[in-house]
Formats: sequence, C-alpha cells, structure tokens
Amino acid sequence: MAGALGSSAFAGETLFSNYVFAVGPAGQNGALWAFSRDNSYSGVTLLKFNVADKGTVVTESTAQSQVETDTLTAVQDGIFEDDLAERRRIPAIYAGSKFGLVLPMFAMDKNDRYLRPAGYYTVRDLNNVIENPVDAPSMADDLDKPMQYTMSGFAYDSTAKRLWIARGALGVMVHDVSGKKSADTTFVLNLKTKKLERLKDNADLDLEKYPEIFDVRLHPETGDLWLATAKGIWVMSSGSLKQISDALKDSRVTGIWMGGKPLQIIAETAYKKKEDVIGGLWRIYGDKAKDFAKVNFLDTAGKVQKKDIYDEADYTVGDVAFIGKTAYVLVRAVGGSISGYLKLDSLGARAWEKDDDGKLQWLYGYETGATDRKAIITSMCSFPLSKNRTGLAIATYGNGVSVSADSGATWSVVLNRAKLSNNLGSIRMVPSVITPGDEALVSYKLGKESKITIEVFSYDMRKVRTIVKDVVRNADASRSSNPKEDFWDGRDDHGKDCTMGVYYIRVKDNHGHIGWGKAMTLGGNFR
Repeated sequence: MAGALGSSAFAGETLFSNYVFAVGPAGQNGALWAFSRDNSYSGVTLLKFNVADKGTVVTESTAQSQVETDTLTAVQDGIFEDDLAERRRIPAIYAGSKFGLVLPMFAMDKNDRYLRPAGYYTVRDLNNVIENPVDAPSMADDLDKPMQYTMSGFAYDSTAKRLWIARGALGVMVHDVSGKKSADTTFVLNLKTKKLERLKDNADLDLEKYPEIFDVRLHPETGDLWLATAKGIWVMSSGSLKQISDALKDSRVTGIWMGGKPLQIIAETAYKKKEDVIGGLWRIYGDKAKDFAKVNFLDTAGKVQKKDIYDEADYTVGDVAFIGKTAYVLVRAVGGSISGYLKLDSLGARAWEKDDDGKLQWLYGYETGATDRKAIITSMCSFPLSKNRTGLAIATYGNGVSVSADSGATWSVVLNRAKLSNNLGSIRMVPSVITPGDEALVSYKLGKESKITIEVFSYDMRKVRTIVKDVVRNADASRSSNPKEDFWDGRDDHGKDCTMGVYYIRVKDNHGHIGWGKAMTLGGNFR
C-alpha cells in the first residue's frame, strides 16, 4: 500500500516532526530521507540541500508524506527502554531505485504499543511509501517476546537483486526480485552443517542449533554476505559458509558495519548478564589486520586507556557512518539519555577534551555543536552532499536533523520551520502539546533585529514563566527564534510542573509589537 500527503495540513513544514528516528540517503546528491514520529502520526520527509560558498549547508526544499496506516510505524516503542543492542537501533539503508529507503515496520500489540514486528517499509518517493507485510510463522509463538524476531538489519545485493533481512530468532529472510515474480525465503544458520537452511513450517526454534541473526552486510569489495549472529560472524562466499573471526567465535555479535578508505569493519558484541549489559566494540582496520581487535580509547595526548571504556559506559551502537579514514560511531547509554558519536581514526577513539574534573570526553554531540539543544541522537548516516563532498546527518529526538558538510566540524540544524506571514502576528509552538520536561519551541518572525521578551500565562492570564527577557534576536524571513533558549518546558518560574491545561505564550519586541500563541501541557506532579 502507498500513502502520500501531497498538499495537506503538513504542507509548508520543514520536517514532518522534530522527533526524528532515522535518516538515510535518498539516492541522489544533496538528498536525504528522514523518518519522524510524534504522538499521533508517522511520516517521512525528503530534504534537499546545497552547499553555500562558505561551506555551510542550506536547505533547498522539503516535502513530506505520512504513512498511510496509523497502526503501523517504523519506530518500536521500546527504543528507549530496551537493554538489548540490536533492538535499540532503527536500521535504515538505501537499496537502489528498486526499493529506495528500507525501514522496519511495527504493529500494535494487545496493549496498543508498537512492539510487534510486522514487516518493512520501502520508500521510493513521496508517492510510494510502501508497506511490505511479513507474517511470523507459527513456531514464533513459542518465543517469549515478538521483538525476538524484529528486523534489525538490511543488506541489498544490487547484482543478484536480493534484499537480505536479519530477523533475529527467525534467522535471515531474502526478498528476491530477480525474476518475474518476487519471492520471500527464510533461512536459519545450522551450526552443525555450517549452511543456511530453509526454515521449515513445522520446525522447532532451537536457538542453540540455529543461532539468532542480528545483522547482515555485503562486503563492499568482495560482495560476500556477512552475518552477525549469536555465535560469532559468518561469511557466505561462493555458496559456502564459514566463521570469519577467531576473536569473536563464540560471541553474541549484535551488529556489523563496513565502509571507509581504507576499509573498516566494525562489530559490536553485547549480552545481558543478570542486570548488566556486557558490551564490546571491535574493529578490523585496513588490509593488514587479520582479525577483530577491541577498539582503543585514547586520551587527549594519544595514550591508550587500560579500562574498557565502551563496556564501562554501557554503550550500544545506533549507527556507523564512514567518511574517508574516519568512522563515526553513534552510541547511546543503556538505561539513560546519554548519546553522541565517537570518531574512530586509525588508532582508535580519541578523546576531544578533558573537563575540569579530569574526566575524558569521547562523545561528540551538543557540546561540540552537533545539536543546538541537548537531545537524544537516534540515527546517523553519511550521504553524497555534492559531487565531490560527503555529508554527515544525524537524527534527534525533538531537535530535528543536523547536517554537516565538513565531516562534523560545523553543523546546520534543520528544525520544523513553517514560514510565518506576519511580524509577531502569529506565534507557533512546536510541538503544541507537551508533558513537563519536553520542549515546545516558540516560533515567531521578525522583520528587523529586535530585543525580545517571551512570557507564559495561564488560562486566567496569570503569568507563570518568563522564558527570556530583552534578548537580541536577528531578522529572518521564516523565523527568528533561538532554539537554545526560546522554548517552554511546561514548567513555571520556580521549576515546578504546570498543571494540565492550555497556556498562552506572549512574544513582544522593543518596537511595540506583540504576538500570541498557545500550547497545552499534559501536566505533572509539583516537585
């Protein structure tokens, strides 16, 4: 089924929503897909960029399409709750013009939560956001949770015209479009025969005999299929299957990524031991490396740290992007809101700062300008920004998309910026409904540089919050708000959660102009 918005209520928006969960290439220079989901809807945005003379990224155009069925989405509800690495990411790949962007698809369970794997989306263009349902075989009912067979990795073989899909406890599925009719076949890895065998309808899911498959990749130089499994890394070459790594032979490998020049192959291991998640970040760098070795973490002087920083910080990998010799590894901490990306060069991950407390900082994010507000980074990719330039893009939970044209040195933040027609004539809150602790951006337009005061009033016009007072804001044809400061978090001047209801936001300048907007908070307990 296909769905598109065309000229709908979302026309004119920059993003479908600022809550973006996945970004991926769109198959042409300067084009990027972004998948968003808010409290009510899911959809994709096609962003097109160009690079200005000074190297800054300029948003040239945007267009949106909402997914057709509101009981399906590409974001599972446990993405911030689940401890398991393979379920904390949203795999997104560009699979040529035949498929476009490929994303997982989830349906609601009996508790109305998106926790039931239902297939995958293919996004060829805004008029073709296609749902591809995939049923689970009857033996999947024996599993503890449906998320054990979530689609956690995709790989597209453009030569054989096959889309490979990692399905966890259900092995790996191949969607073959090489013939007149497409065909789906599911395989499991038989450890005894060392072969991929067709999953039979009446088979038992013996995970000791047939280990889970968490990720799939095609080697960019050899074309071999690599499988990240609960029993190490396996490679299929010319029809034969073998384990590729002695170092990871018995490891639970939850993800694998390849790219860059020289070629880097990055693997993640993760398993749960009682209440702890034990994780590792591994790598093969260049042709000389014979096997995977743990990634070194270096201080600002280049000294290798003895501690396993990756495991100690409880990181899991969300995505990996490659540009030249550098790998950008997006990580999030299990059970917390810490997120950012590591920069891996030939020696390892190098700390960019030692703070006043003597603590080394490896994660790039808000502090290094990748986002202009503190927000969880959910996805990352590299994409062709122009003929001779590769861009970096990151998706965030609540702060839109950030794009860099200079390998992460500087960033341009893309937020939901609908053009406003009148100077302070209309104020727009994005989003307009929040819970205390969330952030609603105050959107307004200025015809000339002004000093701005933003205040929040209750329904009976009692002032509850002064957000900023007499701060300088520049003129802008679309919107002049500063996302670092011009937002309301649903709290009053004392930091207490405002009660549920509609609140009015007043923006006034030093030229006698006043604008009004409104937002609703769902309320919270006074602390």
